[in-house]
Amino acid sequence: MTSLADRRAAFRALHRGGCFVLPNPWDGRSAAAMAKAGFPALASTSAGAAWALGVEDGAMSVDQVLAHLRFLCGVIELPVNADFEAGFADTPEGVGANVARCVETGVAGLSIEDRDGQTLFPLEAAVARLRAARAVIDASGTGVVLVGRCEAYLMASLDMGEVLRRLRAYAEAGADCLYAPGLRTLDAVAEVVRSVDRLVNANLTATGLSVADMAGVGVRRVSVGAALAQATYGALDGYVARLASDGRLP
Repeated sequence: MTSLADRRAAFRALHRGGCFVLPNPWDGRSAAAMAKAGFPALASTSAGAAWALGVEDGAMSVDQVLAHLRFLCGVIELPVNADFEAGFADTPEGVGANVARCVETGVAGLSIEDRDGQTLFPLEAAVARLRAARAVIDASGTGVVLVGRCEAYLMASLDMGEVLRRLRAYAEAGADCLYAPGLRTLDAVAEVVRSVDRLVNANLTATGLSVADMAGVGVRRVSVGAALAQATYGALDGYVARLASDGRLP
């Protein structure tokens, strides 16, 4: 059995060179499938986890998210990176307290977003929240990887200059890895990689790009967000509709 310390060490080692894929399970069966396929690490998806509970993305409580992360870390022996949304707190101190609880679930990495509902936190506040997360992780001595996320392109048409300004600030605040989900072109992804002094996570969803494309511009981690969960539940919806309308399965 792989120890938690070994999983975390393996996860940190994955970040030292090359490019690896970090797919996003939402339950035990999906996690098992991804582990069997040979992926070296997994990442949770807030949307997929919420759908599995019958609620919308963003509706899970911190206790529900922590229970989900604890489950994922227990059902497989791979490192797990937590989609920890915006830290589930209004203040940096609250974020720090919740990050401490997240680390205790056994995750090897976690991300903190700069989204405040349907807007972004002011940059100063977003930086303070990441610094609080960094301080707690450092105090834990666990080596958990901290990811700073800029949600700009999932919410509004901010220009790339603003995205880069935020990502650079998150690097200075202590993020080990930077992530701007919602980028749709390889040129945009490449610009982020060139413009920040940290390794970069990129998302394949709705890009038409491949892992090789991402690796070619220097991306270190590739994830898919809720795409696999969405595809699975979409197929389920089709089966349910056919059964309800025709009394048969596809």
